[in-house]
Amino acid sequence: MSDEKRSADAPEPVVATRERIARAASRLMQRQGYDGTGIKQISAEADATLGSVYHFFPGGKLELALEALNRGNREFVDELRAVFDEEEDPAAAMVLLTRRLADGLRASDWMDGCPITTTALGASGRVPQIQAAASEAFVRWHALVFDRLTESGVAEDAARALAHTVISILEGAELTAQVTRSSGPLEAAGRHLARLIDGDREAATGQE
Repeated sequence: MSDEKRSADAPEPVVATRERIARAASRLMQRQGYDGTGIKQISAEADATLGSVYHFFPGGKLELALEALNRGNREFVDELRAVFDEEEDPAAAMVLLTRRLADGLRASDWMDGCPITTTALGASGRVPQIQAAASEAFVRWHALVFDRLTESGVAEDAARALAHTVISILEGAELTAQVTRSSGPLEAAGRHLARLIDGDREAATGQE
């Protein structure tokens, strides 16, 4: 149904149209990347006119990509915080997180991988705004993991390096699980990260 027909029948709040467009762009770029997604496809996916897309996002595809990256950042922050709230032990939290990431991939028929990596890959080298937004996301994730590791007793220097390792392993395992259509890589990553965390925490305890 076109935006004009919808407005004539039952006008929607303005925020609803913008939200549909933003969600469509995020979903498509998560699956196809920045370069593989076009404004017309976003318009069709959102059931919105091109005029509506440019009305809400006058910066066009770049503005939509930044919106998608920011959404992906917030969503993973929420996911990290949720598992850390449920599991005080970061080792157990990693096992829970990888299980949930696998469940999410399976539910999307292995199509919805990391929204940051997929959206930014290929474009970050030539679009500084995309590179900056993606980098900001990884910095924020690292900070959340680092804080929880230090709170659990891991020494700061070790926690700083381990937080980078956690994010890198999660990214690689999620991509491998997506390509192989198997939860195995993520489940193995969760177990391995738990052992790394336990090892660094024991090392910190032994040094006291």
